[in-house]
Amino acid sequence: MEPITHTKTGNVRWSILALLFFATTINYIDRQVIGILKPFIAEDLGWSEADYGFIVTAFQIAYAAGLLISGRFLDKYGTRVGYLIAVIVWSIAATAHALARGVMSFMGVRFLLGLGESANFPAAVKSVAEWFPKKERALATGIFNSGSTVGAILAPIIVSGITVLFGWRLAFVLTGLLGFIWIVFWLIYYRHPAGHKKLSPAEFEYIHQDKDETQSEKGVSWFSLLKHKQTLAICLTRFISDWVWWFFLFWIPDFLAKTTGVNIKELVLPLIIIYAVSSVGGIAGGWFSSHLIKSGRSIDSSRKLVIFCSALLAIPIVFVSQLNELWLIVLLISLATAGHQSWAANMFTIISDIYPKGAVGSMTGLSGLMGAIGGALSATFVGLVLQISHSYTLIFSIASVVYLLNWAIIKLLIRKIEPLKIQSNLPDAEKPK
Repeated sequence: MEPITHTKTGNVRWSILALLFFATTINYIDRQVIGILKPFIAEDLGWSEADYGFIVTAFQIAYAAGLLISGRFLDKYGTRVGYLIAVIVWSIAATAHALARGVMSFMGVRFLLGLGESANFPAAVKSVAEWFPKKERALATGIFNSGSTVGAILAPIIVSGITVLFGWRLAFVLTGLLGFIWIVFWLIYYRHPAGHKKLSPAEFEYIHQDKDETQSEKGVSWFSLLKHKQTLAICLTRFISDWVWWFFLFWIPDFLAKTTGVNIKELVLPLIIIYAVSSVGGIAGGWFSSHLIKSGRSIDSSRKLVIFCSALLAIPIVFVSQLNELWLIVLLISLATAGHQSWAANMFTIISDIYPKGAVGSMTGLSGLMGAIGGALSATFVGLVLQISHSYTLIFSIASVVYLLNWAIIKLLIRKIEPLKIQSNLPDAEKPK
């Protein structure tokens, strides 16, 4: 692998990355609010554990349904339009939570939220593929993906303060308005690299330096993607592991409260630590694989090594359900969330390593669909397990080993991470904008 000469190229791509980071942060603030408020809303409205499981499942089903169309929509109409519509939809849904009165109405607004939020990661991954050369993509992905944990960090701080002062309904309204602020900056600044007036020729050439990315940027059908075992590997790993992150988001606040007896104010610091460590894990995992590649190691071995190391961090959570010491629990969960985010940064990047740019949105959507289906099934499963057994032991035991299983699947089905030659079978009208 030949080293690539570093030159002063400009920083427009990093400004674009900032937009992706803030969108992901807002996405997760809106998503996380209900998990933080669950003890209050459950007491106020009389929810059971099963009721909450069904509400979470409604979000997951909609998230899966949204991924059926969001990837293809982004590949057809482009990131600028697709991201805009997605944020409008999920911001309306987020504020509408304040109007919900029972389980069914909460399921309705969660469903709409899931539809809108489903486009965030396909859009962000597609943007990274368009705006960054391969050697920077894992780092860029780690940075924008860290927005998910920054959102999870900010959510308890913002939500607890608003709830104590004004009640839980206004917490949904004020957090939901953040997306509309982001939209203004998106419309002003975001363009495809080919049409961005502030992008210098030197930075444009730097972004497009990869000689193996010569395929058309026209969209690719799911049928074309499904012919390849790499697609099976990525979709299967998302199916069996995405639910763990959903579990961390939607149940960990309640788990900590019930296991250690902390109240909503006392939950803030533990949750900040958990999600801050996970953010560091995502950025570190992206940086490490990018560093290995820049040092001359192959993309294949770099990504797989980091995925393996990430899997090891999740193993200790098998012991969490047997503990009652708050800070030891926080430590083990923090390691697991860091492992997940490191894993996610590299798995998202593998998509842009393997598939042509015109297929990145569709492939991210397809794999995200499988993750959302797994998440929907597991949300109901987790709710019923807790309703019947009142124990998290089985759930943490499964979560501790799924990432090692993922690594084995990647090793078995993706012998070498390298670009696939996939020809577009979509008409010219479906070229991305």
